[in-house]
Amino acid sequence: MKSIESLDFSANQLSGEIPQSMSSLSFLNHLNLSNNHLTGKIPSSTQLQSLDSSCFAGNNLCGAPLPNCTGNNPLVPEDPNGNGNEDEDEVDWLLYVSVALGFVVGFWCFIGPLLVSRRWRYKYCHFLDGFMDEFGCFVRRYY
Repeated sequence: MKSIESLDFSANQLSGEIPQSMSSLSFLNHLNLSNNHLTGKIPSSTQLQSLDSSCFAGNNLCGAPLPNCTGNNPLVPEDPNGNGNEDEDEVDWLLYVSVALGFVVGFWCFIGPLLVSRRWRYKYCHFLDGFMDEFGCFVRRYY
């Protein structure tokens, strides 16, 4: 699908937004989405912006090659609370907490038993000794 050169979806009563994946069609030479019920912003890509504006006529679209979306565009819903990035901040906070918690749990699940059990420490050191012996032979062989 990425090598498609021509698409004509004119007068098909399509509705919704133009998919963002359309911007990855790098071989697209001809596109006709006119006379549908499409809304929203045209996805950003050099391919879609180079097309004639008549390709998007008869829809409620904005963005290049059509006149740019304005701040008062009814197609873009405004946040009634004025908290534009509240959800994004919450996601970042949860991400940081989960990474820190994962590190602490993972670290102590590995180091904790080594600190508590002498037998595990000896087994682990014996494993590392054998591994380094094998790895040392491998390194000497090729360097």
